[in-house]
Amino acid sequence: MNALAISGALFIGLSLGLTGAGGSIITLPVLVYLAGLPAKQAVGVSLFVVGIAALLGAVQRARTGEFHARAALLFALSGMAGATVGARFTSWVPAPILMMLFALLMLTVALNMWLGRAERFTLPAECRPLRCLLAGTGVGLFTGFIGVGGGFMLVPALIKFARLPQRTATGTSLAVIAFNSAAGFFSHMGEAPVYWPLALLFSGMAGVGVLLGSFFASRLPVKKLQRGFALLVFATGVYVLWQNGLSLV
Repeated sequence: MNALAISGALFIGLSLGLTGAGGSIITLPVLVYLAGLPAKQAVGVSLFVVGIAALLGAVQRARTGEFHARAALLFALSGMAGATVGARFTSWVPAPILMMLFALLMLTVALNMWLGRAERFTLPAECRPLRCLLAGTGVGLFTGFIGVGGGFMLVPALIKFARLPQRTATGTSLAVIAFNSAAGFFSHMGEAPVYWPLALLFSGMAGVGVLLGSFFASRLPVKKLQRGFALLVFATGVYVLWQNGLSLV
């Protein structure tokens, strides 16, 4: 295992801890291009790594009060169901096509992160069952299919549909990511063997990163960090798209 791959695992957790999103979007490319895992095997490992890191971050955020239990429950229940269904479709898609779809998703996420504005609500948080369950299901489908935690969609969804403040949405997102990732991981277990030494090593490094990120979240200019991360996600997406596009030519 090279130092660059280990650094990537640490960065995955750091981004999750700082923003409640973003880190999971680079887990799959890090596992494929830096750790050398086949794409379909990397999906399951990605879900395991992101799930462990998000769980640690959620516990830390809950201790500081940046957590909404009702929203977490509704989004987690529907997200786990969606992730279980989404995982069934991964094996239907050839690996290069899967990676190209992932790259297009990365480019979309990077653009949204760069242009996104934090919404502010004067009304109290409110997570109505129907709208929160539907939003959670949609995020879960992406989680299971493409092997991401879904935080880049969860945080905006929690702000929009549950009217949560930004920091509460971040902490709640981590809890939902942990549940969604668990559902996706167990759904993928029978499709490809899990390389446990790598999964545990990456989880440990990502866990350290998420705890550091959560600690510094209230002390650093998160908006600037988010934009910097958006540039990295965009560059990675372009690279993944180019690499897999060449394999189809």
